[in-house]
Amino acid sequence: MTGGAGQSGSGTDEQDWDDVASDVLKMVGKQVKRWRERAGLTQAELGRAIGYGEEQVSSVERGRRPPRPEFLDGADEALGADGILSEFKEDVERAKLPRKVRDLAKLEAEAVELGSYAHSVIDGLLQTQDYARTLFEMSTPALDEQTIERYVAARMARQTIFDRRPGPVMSFVQEEVTLRRPVGGKMALRRQLEQLLEIGQLRNVSIQVMPTDREEHVGLGGSFQLLDPKTGAKAAHVEVQQFSRVVSDRKEVRILEARYGAIRAQALTPRESRAFIEKVLGET
Repeated sequence: MTGGAGQSGSGTDEQDWDDVASDVLKMVGKQVKRWRERAGLTQAELGRAIGYGEEQVSSVERGRRPPRPEFLDGADEALGADGILSEFKEDVERAKLPRKVRDLAKLEAEAVELGSYAHSVIDGLLQTQDYARTLFEMSTPALDEQTIERYVAARMARQTIFDRRPGPVMSFVQEEVTLRRPVGGKMALRRQLEQLLEIGQLRNVSIQVMPTDREEHVGLGGSFQLLDPKTGAKAAHVEVQQFSRVVSDRKEVRILEARYGAIRAQALTPRESRAFIEKVLGET
């Protein structure tokens, strides 16, 4: 998978806010403006009080820029909003997700079982922040810093799936090359491998490695993800470069299910895979 929603992160999602996100940011901006005017402060005065410039305050109030959590907390205290502005932090974080990521995150949030095969890079749900940032920084055409921050935040937000109680049953199959490619440099790769070992210890998570020397391999067609919701039909998610698609056709999903089962059978077992990752970490 590629793009902001998937695994590689080197593709590009939509650059502008979609209608849903735009409406949320405009609503929050109007609230900030209302409380600022009620307090009798100018944009410049509010900015000085909370450590932001006048232009930044103006952009937030017009819904052109998502306010950081510390902006909302600072404005809430400076304007005496009694927690009302601070409560918008979660709404803003959700709005910051690109549309494709919101769609995928919704599927993941409803899943009781998830399976993912990653062909070229570490799966997006398993990536460290440094690893994800490096992938977005390598994007062509180049992304601006604000967009990179938005995409990294979106990817990290999806990882709250590991905090769910009870958590879904999750399995991941990683190609050996993804464990050896030094995305972000040697130290970044070490941190990434350490995170794989840490997540792999969760009782509801299994991580397997597909060795490069396997002669039989049914997954050479590329990465994909399978999601089984508590209610409703199973679905799959496939991304190639900047193209993202949710697969709901039952026949197509069944084909990917069968393929994923074969991939898991051809890969190392979870225990063998852990030893393999530890070996690669020791060599890195």
